[in-house]
Amino acid sequence: MSDKLFIFDTTLRDGEQVPGCQLNTVEKIQVAKALEVLGVDVIEAGFPVSSPGDFKSVVEISKAVTWPVICALTRAVEKDIDVATEALAYAKRGRIHTGIGTSEYHIRYKFNSTQDEIVERAIAAVKYAKKKVEDVEFYCEDAGRTDNAYLARVVEAVIKAGATVVNIPDTTGYCLPDEYGAKIRYLFEHVDGIHNAIISTHCHNDLGMATANTIQGVLSGARQVEVTVNGIGERAGNTSLEEVAMILQSHKEIGISTNINSRKIYGISRMVSSLMNMPVQPNKAIVGRNAFAHSSGIHQDGVLKNRESYEIIDPKEVGIDESAILLTARSGRAALKHRLSVLGVELDQEKLDKVYEEFLKLADRKKDINDDDVLMLAGKDRTAMHRIKLNYLQVTSGVGLQPVASVCLDIAGEKFEAAASGNGPVDAAIKAVKSIIHRTMTIQEFLIQAINRGSDDVGKVHMQVEYDGNHYYGFAANTDIVAASVEAFIDAINKFVK
Repeated sequence: MSDKLFIFDTTLRDGEQVPGCQLNTVEKIQVAKALEVLGVDVIEAGFPVSSPGDFKSVVEISKAVTWPVICALTRAVEKDIDVATEALAYAKRGRIHTGIGTSEYHIRYKFNSTQDEIVERAIAAVKYAKKKVEDVEFYCEDAGRTDNAYLARVVEAVIKAGATVVNIPDTTGYCLPDEYGAKIRYLFEHVDGIHNAIISTHCHNDLGMATANTIQGVLSGARQVEVTVNGIGERAGNTSLEEVAMILQSHKEIGISTNINSRKIYGISRMVSSLMNMPVQPNKAIVGRNAFAHSSGIHQDGVLKNRESYEIIDPKEVGIDESAILLTARSGRAALKHRLSVLGVELDQEKLDKVYEEFLKLADRKKDINDDDVLMLAGKDRTAMHRIKLNYLQVTSGVGLQPVASVCLDIAGEKFEAAASGNGPVDAAIKAVKSIIHRTMTIQEFLIQAINRGSDDVGKVHMQVEYDGNHYYGFAANTDIVAASVEAFIDAINKFVK
């Protein structure tokens, strides 16, 4: 059996079905090009018959990318297949993905049909699609809850009809990993001609087992996996692309490889999260903010001595610069000393012990200890060392008004002023600062957190800024959230403007 696994990405089809995550055609092309650079083998670009927008997206993505197969979804309906064929006209390599439900839930309640009729419809759809394109994939919807003997009958029929790939979806995320793996093995043992097609997995995460089921499917013989970036998808989501890719990369003993360039993973994760306005949970495997963060003193000490003590993946392998050593009440002296060293402060052991005692007292009161807190404890005032300081900020905004911001920056003792408009007061203020600081920089992450409660609350802003391929972090707190945002932006800038 082949040791090559094909990565079928359905971020732009199944992933986009998440409410509020719809993308326009330009955004879909942006994601598709990133997926091509990432190394996916197949891009499911949309469901052409569902809307003019989906049709157009499949057309334009077909024009925009070169080597991945472009796939269009259909039902087992001739009109769907005709529309998909038209949408794929510009694809260098096009695939029609057609299919029908095969579980009793679908046959009896969704279609009010019989097993024999479903087999006939499946064969007819594949034969019709085969007249349009050479590459035809068939999906047995709700295969996870389909009787194995009947599923084998359907799979054998569609392969004989010309299907090149057969998709075995766990549509409802119901299967246990052993159960799903056994289902794939059953097909290999009972379907005549199964080696004439590639068997594919498509697992949902309703019970949190999508990745485990997918890996079991691969170990049992499947050689295509249908996945999404960040695991987005209907309900609880789909199998996560990055998890499957890194499991196989970490467990080389499995002996199965992909074309994925893992160093591009974090970048496309952030892109999809931003474009779809769907934040990645902090503890998400591989790409979550805390995936390579350590706060326990024992873990921090171990990582600082040898990264592999607590990390099985080098963060650089997924496009993250380095592990994060977070300071909390559970951090030890090693972590505090490391953070001070990064900030350019070296203390002897006696002074470090005293600072550590004060640090623990502060950490018990604050959830997050930032660089300013650490420097203050060490008797340093970081803002006093800043080359760039905010002298004043004035913002005009309101209903019916174009937000305008005026700023004055003190740069090494010299004053610089600028004004800018934006789509909000923060955007206007940031643009004004950028017009003074002539550097190409991009805000990658912008988080606002309330410290207490109430309309007079202090807002804490955390900002990640990319400059020259590196990431810099800025922090600020202020009762004026616009001021806090600008100060956090300037704080990050001070770390690369010398």
